[in-house]
Order: sequence, then structure tokens, then C-alpha cells
Amino acid sequence: MHSHTLPQRHALTIALLAAAAVAGSPAMAKEVTDADIVNDAKTPGDVVSFGLGTQGQRFSPLTAVNAKTVKNLVPVWSMSFGGEKQRGQESQPVIHDGKMYVTASYSRLFAIDAASGKKLWKYEHRLPDGIMPCCDVINRGAALYGNLVIFGTLDAQLVALNKETGKVVWKEKLGDYAAGYSYTAAPIIVKGKVITGVSGGEFGIVGRMDARDALTGKMVWTRPTVEGHMGYLWDKEGNKVENGITGTTNASWTGDLWETGGAATWNGATYDPDTNLIFAGTGNPAPWNSHLRPGDNLYSSSTVAIDPDTGKIAWHYQNTPHDGWDFDGVNEFVSFDYKGKDGKIVKAGGKADRNGFFFVNDRTNGKLLNAFPFVNKITWATGIDLKTGRPNYIEEGRPGDPSADADGKKGKVVFSAPSFLGGKNQQQMAYSPQTGLFYVPANEWAMDIWNEPVSYKKGAAYLGAGFTIKALNDDYIGTMRAFDPTTGKMVWEHKNYAPLWGGALTTAGNLVFYGTPEGFLKALDAKTGKELWKFQTGTGIVAPPVTWEQDGEQYVGVVSGWGGAVPLWGGDVAKRVNYLEQGGSVWVFKLHKG
Repeated sequence: MHSHTLPQRHALTIALLAAAAVAGSPAMAKEVTDADIVNDAKTPGDVVSFGLGTQGQRFSPLTAVNAKTVKNLVPVWSMSFGGEKQRGQESQPVIHDGKMYVTASYSRLFAIDAASGKKLWKYEHRLPDGIMPCCDVINRGAALYGNLVIFGTLDAQLVALNKETGKVVWKEKLGDYAAGYSYTAAPIIVKGKVITGVSGGEFGIVGRMDARDALTGKMVWTRPTVEGHMGYLWDKEGNKVENGITGTTNASWTGDLWETGGAATWNGATYDPDTNLIFAGTGNPAPWNSHLRPGDNLYSSSTVAIDPDTGKIAWHYQNTPHDGWDFDGVNEFVSFDYKGKDGKIVKAGGKADRNGFFFVNDRTNGKLLNAFPFVNKITWATGIDLKTGRPNYIEEGRPGDPSADADGKKGKVVFSAPSFLGGKNQQQMAYSPQTGLFYVPANEWAMDIWNEPVSYKKGAAYLGAGFTIKALNDDYIGTMRAFDPTTGKMVWEHKNYAPLWGGALTTAGNLVFYGTPEGFLKALDAKTGKELWKFQTGTGIVAPPVTWEQDGEQYVGVVSGWGGAVPLWGGDVAKRVNYLEQGGSVWVFKLHKG
């Protein structure tokens, strides 16, 4: 009897081990590869990059949920982030191997079973006192690579966790939080490197992009985004080697203000494998008071294209030279095939800038191909000159110089549109190769803005400006707009009473999904803008939706939780949103089969 038991037990052990492996035990977990990331847009069974593909189009080829069936979309599960730490939730979930990884306010990260909503683990970063995030305690998401999930924190650290267990594998410092550095963007992975920027432009930090080995956290290169600062490369032995000064010192900044020049890369980046370039948007030059820093102030309020192998800037395009309105230029640069007016297809990128203009650049060299307004009211420029690529400024639209004032305390107040919160801000647009349209969550608002004297002090706000935000229309601020990038024409719009602050998703099912601060996740017809479906999540949505396929069914997911920059600013806008309640949940939907 005993002689038979051992082989049977041995066979049972093998069977159990095999079952455990199939079930995805930590030892046998599926790793995320470079190929998975590059092909993300074409593989609807997962979402392994910010933007549903490194190019940032936020387009899904899935068609089960479509203009005809979307009326049958129902909730499958909802999971609360819990605790007292609600605040704004701007995270885009990533999904791999049946698991969802989603970040939350105050630098938290959750792993969830994507089909059932069961919480698998959570990581809560211990934040020090004295952090200085500019615009709420948000986070926009994590990156996946190998067996790691990687995200940045409000005290400017980058943390890599084992994606099965939530245990810390490595942790690296991005900047000194006491000097105003923080981090809120979703990192991206390019050729095994984790690519990050920095936040803190309101504190006179120096913007830059970094590349680290994604598996170890070791530095590969760093590239500043303010003229005059040195870039560095790290050799195989870990030695730091100078990699060239960014720009020519004092060519576009007079004096020494470039040393605390801002140009924060706070909204992350996109990557285009066709051209092998990383595209990062840069923020406002510091301080806001433009009279203190004559010149273009490179590379602030720009798009910079960076070689991922060397960290060198391949090209740049400045959307707002000598920015005096805090327009930033951090808005995502989305790669797409542009059909020019001559009918030729060009490798291009689109950017709906905070300054109110939509820019189309050749992504191989930065040449401006088209530029047009995507909001109705712009007071700082009459347009963008397509030959020179520069704005046609309206000089009286620039806030006045305080030193010209009799007591030197306050420059001339100007009414300016858009407001510094932008024609579009962090809320991500989407592009459909099917319709050829960009779907832009836009806002129509303005501000009174004035300049004040200011000097740099480490860790102190470095603005030199005051402002009040104003609504331009009684019936709406936010509006989802569809634009043809070739003609610059708006094809349709769908207005919203409160500002739009959540991103868009478009699908081959002829749909555009997006959320509103009033709490609705909505689906519109991608060709006509007609509202086809909506669901009330119970708190405002300021995050981008995602969609994926699992076990033969299409899922749609979104994080809800009102917050972000909008409720922090006063004026007319505060009156429109101060009744909205905070929250913090993930919602997941699929088609009801009945």
C-alpha cells in the first residue's frame, strides 16, 4: 500500500504546482516586456502604458461596446480607496494579467482583481511634513515593467514595487521636496528605461527629464529643460559624465534667472517608436512676472523631443515664447498620421496647448504644420504665424510691469483669456485614426491677472503675480470638442456646466468616453457628439477612462474623486463647483447580457 502512495502523492504535488503556476503564483507571474509596451495600442487584452499606447492616442480597437450597444453598459464593481485621504483622483489604471494597478491621492497604490474588484494589496507611501505640491495631492498613474509597478510620490521619490506582492524593490529620489520638487505624473517605459519629469514650477525649481534603468532604478541620463543647465549621462560603472549644456547660456534668458527657471515637466511624456523620440511638454518659466526675464526663456512652455538613448534634445518647439500668463506647455504631444492640405501623409503630433491654440508639428523635426484656436476667446495673441511658428502677440494683453507703477507694488491688471488653468490642462485628449478627429476636453474661462515684484527664496512660492478666475458663459465652462487637425474646424461640441478636468477615451465602436465634475461618466457618438449613455459615479471625475478585454468581454473603467486644481482657485468658478463632494473610487462597467 505504501509503495503506491508515494508516486501518487508525487503526481498530486506536480499537479498542484502546475495548477498554482497556471493560477499565476508570484514565481510564475507574467512579466511586462518592451514589446508589450510598444504594442499596447494594438493589444486590447491589457493596458500597460499611460495613454493606451506610448503615442498617447487613447484609442482602443475594441468594438463590443459601440454606439448601438453602449445603452446596455452597467457597473460590474466599484472599489473605494477608503480612509480620510479622499481629495482629487486623476489616475489612469493600468491592467495586466487580470490585475489592475491604480494610484490614489496622497501617494497610494492599489492592486485589484480586474474582474471582481477584490483588493489584492495596497502600498501607502509615508509622506513627510512640508511637502509642497502645487495643485492638490493627486497622482496620474503607474508604469509596469518586468515584475514591477513603478510610480512617483508627492515628496519627489520614485518607488518600484513587486507587482504581485506590493513589496518595495527599489526607491530613488527625484528631487528635494523642501526646495519645492514634487511628482504627480505617470512614468513611461522606453526601451527598459523609466522616464520621469519633475513638478514644482511655482517654486523656481529647474525642469528636467530623467531616464533610469527600470529594473534597478539606476540613472542612465538626465536632461534639463532650462537653457544653461548641464545634462549628464551615467556610464556602465555608474560614473556621472557631462552630456552637454542645454542651449546657449543667456541666449534667451538675460541675467541669472535661468538658474531658477521653472519649465517643470510635470505632466510626463509620450514616446513614438517610429521616430525613436520622447516628447515632453514643459511648464511656465519662473517667475510668472515676465518683465523680470526678457527673452524667449527656452525651453519653457515648449515641446521638447528627446533621444531616449542619449538624453539629447533632438528638436524643440516653443508654444508660448516669453510666457507671461502661466500658460505652461505641458499638454501631451500625441503622435498621429497627418494628412496635409496637399494630401501627403506626414508623421506628426498634435497638442492642445493651455494657451488656447492647437498645434500640429512634424514629429521628425518639430516644424509647425498647422495651428488654430480650440477655444472661442483668446486675448494674448491674434494667431500663430505658420511661417515663423511664433505667436502674433497682442501687447496690451500682457500683464503690466510693476516697476512702471508709481509705488512699484502692482502692475496694470489685464483681462486675459484663456485663464492660466488653460484651454486644456492635464485632462488628456484622445485621437481616433478611424474618424481622423481629436477629442479635446476644453474649458472657456478667463482671468484678471497682474504682476508684482518677487525674488527667489528656496521653498517659497515664486510667482510675482496675482489673479482671479472668471467664467465666460452663464451656461457652461467645460466643453468636449471634436476637431479636424487638417482644417482646424470644430466638427461638434458637447457643453458642460462645470469645467472639464478628466481625460477622454475613444474606441473603434464609434464612441468617446469622458467624465464630468458633476459625477457622470458619459459616452458620446464619436462622429456626431450625440450623448448615448451616462452613469452617475457619486463624485466628480477628473481622470481618464480606459477600456480592455478580459475573458471575451469588453470592460470600461474609470477612477472618480473630485479634486485637482479647479476647486483650489476662487472667483466665479468656485461658485460653480463648491457644492461638489469629494470621493475616491474605481468603477468598472461591462455590457449587461439580458
